[in-house]
Amino acid sequence: MREREGRVTVTVPEQAEEGVGESVFFNPVQELNRDLTVAAIRAVRERVAERDGHPVETYLDATAATGIRGVRAAANGFDATLCDVDEAAVERCRENLAGNGLDGEVLHRDANAVMHERGFDIVDLDPFGTPIPFVDAALQSAGRMLAVTATDLAPLCGAHFESGVRSYSAVPRNTEYHSEMGARILLGSLVRTAARYDIAARPALTHATDHYVRTYLDLERGARAADDAIGELGYVHHCQQCLYRESEQGLIAHPPEACPKCGQHLQTAGPLWLGATHETDFLERVSGQIDDEMGTAEEGRELLETLADELDVATHYDQHRLTKRWGESAVAMDAFLETLREAGHEASRTHYGGTTFKTTADVSEIRAATAGDE
Repeated sequence: MREREGRVTVTVPEQAEEGVGESVFFNPVQELNRDLTVAAIRAVRERVAERDGHPVETYLDATAATGIRGVRAAANGFDATLCDVDEAAVERCRENLAGNGLDGEVLHRDANAVMHERGFDIVDLDPFGTPIPFVDAALQSAGRMLAVTATDLAPLCGAHFESGVRSYSAVPRNTEYHSEMGARILLGSLVRTAARYDIAARPALTHATDHYVRTYLDLERGARAADDAIGELGYVHHCQQCLYRESEQGLIAHPPEACPKCGQHLQTAGPLWLGATHETDFLERVSGQIDDEMGTAEEGRELLETLADELDVATHYDQHRLTKRWGESAVAMDAFLETLREAGHEASRTHYGGTTFKTTADVSEIRAATAGDE
C-alpha cells in the first residue's frame, strides 16, 4: 500500500485503520503528528541557526518501523538515521529511502545501543506504547531536541492505574481532564529522568491528540538548569465529588485533609509537570514551517493557534460535564468564556476538546459566574 505524506511517498503494510496488522507498524491516524514533526525540526534548525549559527543536521528515527519519519526528515535536508530492531522494518526503511531517491543510514540494531554510542542533533522516539524504555539513552544522545510520542494514554491518565505507576514512577488519576493528566505525567517522568544526567528538559511544544501524547523537549545541560526544571514538578489534588482541584509545587505532597469546597476526600496525582507545556515563540516558528503540501496543514495551524492561546494552568474543565452535573443548559463556548472574564477570571479554550476550557477560577467560582447564563 502506497501512502503520500508531505514530499514523500512510502510503502506501508496493508492493515487496519489504527495501524494494527503486520509486524511493521504504521498508524495513518498520526499524520498530524508527523506533519508537525517536520515543521518542528525545521523550526529547530531555523532557531539554532539564528541564535548561535550552528547547523542542526543529524536526526535519529529511533524506532523507525516503515521509516516514514526518517524518510520525511531526509526529504527536508536532514542527515537521517533510521533504526529498528526488526529485520522486516529495516528492509522497509531501505526501500522507502531508495523509492524517494534519498540518502540515509539504516541500522538493524537496538535503538538504545545506538543512542548510547552516538549523538544526534534531534532524537525522535515514536515507539508503540510507552517510550520510557528508550528515554535514558535518548536524553544522553540528543543534542538539541528530544521528540517523544506516548500512545499508552490509559496508563498515563490513570485508567490503567498500576501500569501507569510502573511505567512512569508516578501516581496518575483518572479525571475528566484525562488527556492533560497524561501529558503532565509523561512530562514529569521525562523531566525527572533528564535531571539524573544534569539535563534540564523543557517542553517547547506538547499536544494530546487522537489517543497519544506528543512532546518536543528543549535540552539544556547543567546541574543548576536541571534543578530549575525539577522545581516545576509537583502534585494536583482533586475532588471527585465536586471537581475542585488545586496544584502544589514540590517533590513531597502535602494534600489538604479534605476538599475545602465540599469536605470530601481529595485524590493526589503526581509528581507531574506543573510548568508551561509549550514555548509561544516556538509555536510561532512551527506554524511558520507548516506548508500546504502537508495533508493536515489546516488542522496543524489551528492546533498551534489554540495552544498559543491556552492558559498556563495545570488542569482544564469540560463545560458540558459541568453544566450536566449542575442540571443546567450549556451555552455557546465563546459566551461562556466571556462571562467568566467579565467576572474577573482569566479563561481560554483548550486543544483537548471543543467544550474544554481553562480558567483561573475554581469550580465554585465558575458556577457562581455562569449561573443562569442561558
